[in-house]
Amino acid sequence: MGNKIQLIDRLRLGFAVSVAKSVTFIVKSLRLGAASVLPGSIARRIEPRLLELLSQQVKNGVILIAGTNGKTTTALLLCTILERQGYRVAHNSTGANLENGLMTALIENTTLLGTLNVDYAILEVDENIVPRVLKPLQPRIILCLNLFRDQLDRYGEVDSISKRWTKVISTLPLETVVIPNADDPTLSYLGQQLPQKVLFFGMNEPEHYLEAIPHAVDSIYCPSCGHSLDYQGVYLSHLGDFTCPQCGFSKSKPTLESSEWSQILVGLYNKYNTLAAVTAAKELGVEEAIIRDAVNNFQAAFGRAEDLVINNKRVRILLSKNPVGTNETIRVVTESSDKTTLLVLNDRTPDGTDVSWIWDVDTEKLVQRGGTLVVSGDRVYDLALRLRYSENAGESTLNLIVEEDLRQAIATALKHTPENETLHILPTYSAMLEVREVLTGRKIL
Repeated sequence: MGNKIQLIDRLRLGFAVSVAKSVTFIVKSLRLGAASVLPGSIARRIEPRLLELLSQQVKNGVILIAGTNGKTTTALLLCTILERQGYRVAHNSTGANLENGLMTALIENTTLLGTLNVDYAILEVDENIVPRVLKPLQPRIILCLNLFRDQLDRYGEVDSISKRWTKVISTLPLETVVIPNADDPTLSYLGQQLPQKVLFFGMNEPEHYLEAIPHAVDSIYCPSCGHSLDYQGVYLSHLGDFTCPQCGFSKSKPTLESSEWSQILVGLYNKYNTLAAVTAAKELGVEEAIIRDAVNNFQAAFGRAEDLVINNKRVRILLSKNPVGTNETIRVVTESSDKTTLLVLNDRTPDGTDVSWIWDVDTEKLVQRGGTLVVSGDRVYDLALRLRYSENAGESTLNLIVEEDLRQAIATALKHTPENETLHILPTYSAMLEVREVLTGRKIL
């Protein structure tokens, strides 16, 4: 009976995969997009256990990467490292991180009969669906990058997410390796509660402390007793070195010395991405020389500190989709000598329909330096109002340009950018895809 059920499963799986691949061919042939979600959605209707049946075939295991910020960059870096070691890796590289996107990524690497021949599957996963996919995926490694407020209309506060994560992760096999961010109090506490093997990554470079805790902080209270945490210093948002004076809870010790690893790309947040990927790679036994070479030669994922040359001018796209991420991209801009910035704010489903988060962003730092700010997007006037409120009466040298049409906004921003400077573009997620389509002439999704 068992063999019969297994045969039926394989036949149904093969049919589901064949249909999905046909859908992919049609979508790409007609240039309707990258077919990163629809094939998985259709295949799932034919075989509901698709995710489980495919992940079981991954030879060395699934690596799940979850968190609010940094998933795509961390996943791409770890994928690069493993491929340089000679492994075959499946990866949802388009950033489609819900169930259908995960299935589509695995299907891309299967034969028409549903046979998956890869050594690892690196899957970046939306933080809200982690509890739903852990059981079918049975990951070998779980990377927990950070938890910030993001799309409150969908997810709620970070504490509720971390509690759901802890509950479901604790039921996984003891050989599962969990790698949380030691500098995030919520995740540091999560790691301390788990029965599995836990490795931590984090910073130990006080010279990078912020001068003050920014407005966009989410977890400055002890996750154990609720008392205010004492911070020796913060690196970004609530990530830093902390202890609880009430119960003694404190930051977990990172496995790696952060100062021994160079920073990829721009922005301190990318140092965290580096440390997360390196910690996982070392746990998998990758040679250190290969890891360092991959880190030193790494190229950004699309829209994440991605550099382009348009009309002989340098353009840098910095995805900015929540308060913490936007504060960090503003930090990158203000630390440069470039004076032209384009901000694009959309409120579509991939962005989150609640844009009130822009009032938690420290836009004052961007406005006070002056220069030219061009704003666009579906909620262009909300963004323009936020920037106007950031001005000090009579002191601003800001040139604020409001342009509803995105193509015209990009053209205007490029026009105001001298040839020896870089135009920084700070878009939300759907806006980033639109910006790239305008600049490169092709869609990502």
